[in-house]
Amino acid sequence: MMDELELLKKDWQKREADLPKLSYEQIYPMIKKKSSSLVKWIFYISIIEFVFWAGINIIFNGPETMQELKAMHIYKVVMGINIINYAIILYFIYKFYINYKKISFTDSSRNLMKTILKVKRTVTQYVWFNLIIFTISAIIYAYGVLLYTPEGLEIVETAAQDGNTTAFWGMIIITSIAITAIILLIIWLFYKLLYGILLKKLRKNYNELKRLEV
Repeated sequence: MMDELELLKKDWQKREADLPKLSYEQIYPMIKKKSSSLVKWIFYISIIEFVFWAGINIIFNGPETMQELKAMHIYKVVMGINIINYAIILYFIYKFYINYKKISFTDSSRNLMKTILKVKRTVTQYVWFNLIIFTISAIIYAYGVLLYTPEGLEIVETAAQDGNTTAFWGMIIITSIAITAIILLIIWLFYKLLYGILLKKLRKNYNELKRLEV
């Protein structure tokens, strides 16, 4: 058995020796081209995502929705969060574009490696921002529904009359945390699938560049 393994190993080494060896000048442009294409896709996906959510927001935020937000006393806060949200997302899209241009004009493997790390860091920050903004929005909406809608007020008054106010608010907090955590997990998995594949390929390119630098 050992003899067979040794023969296979020698045969494999011989095949590897017969393969053409690519030089740095041949490998680097290929890695650069692949990396540029991946970052371009990250940039395009972020634009598509921005347009999609902006469209959903415009469609569903009609006059009736605005009145409901005003009735819940969260209209100004929600509008302020929306403005901040769109402004920061546009900033991230701009950063994705800048990273794409940097990769396109990078002239060394070391600079390309630095840009790849910047792209990964920017995507991570982008995902965390979306998770945080969702959590803040969920808390604000829960506050408005419980304290200012007829249904919410009825539930709170019933709990107060039964003398279960503390238990009621404890249950509300635990339930809200659980639901928010589940939705955050779904959003995180969505981003993991959406951007994770591209980042995994970028990481592979980074490792290849690292080997070239050795």
